[in-house]
Amino acid sequence: MGSRRFDFRLRVPYAHVDKMGIVYYAHYLVYFEMARSAMFREAGLPYGELESRGILLPVIEAHCEYRKPAGFDDELCVTVHNFEQRGAVLHVEYEVKKGEKLLAAGYTHHVCLSPRGKVLKPSPELKRFLE
Repeated sequence: MGSRRFDFRLRVPYAHVDKMGIVYYAHYLVYFEMARSAMFREAGLPYGELESRGILLPVIEAHCEYRKPAGFDDELCVTVHNFEQRGAVLHVEYEVKKGEKLLAAGYTHHVCLSPRGKVLKPSPELKRFLE
C-alpha cells in the first residue's frame, strides 16, 4: 500500500450548502475528486495527460461516511492517502477535516481503462506513482 499523503485545502462556497446551511452530502465526493486531481497534477501525472496517453481512471465505486457537518466558508483539508493497487483497480482513501475535527472519510475505486473500454494494467509511470 502506498504511503503517499496529499493535503488539499478548500473553502466551502455558498453554492455547496443546502437549505439547512450545511454542505450537501454529494459535494464530499467532488472534494475527493478535486484533491485527487490536484495530487496527480502535483506529482506530474495530470489526468489530462494520462487520458492523452490512452489511460482512463473512471470511478467504479465510491463510499463516504459523514461524521460532522461543514458549512459555508469553512476551511477544509482533504487528505488523500492509502493507495493500493489491486490488479487494474486503484483504491484511494480520503479524510475531510475542519481543523482537527474529522468531518468525513471515504474511498474511491478506479479501474484503468483504454478509451475503448478495455481493462489495462497500470502504466509504468502510474505504478511508480503508486509506490
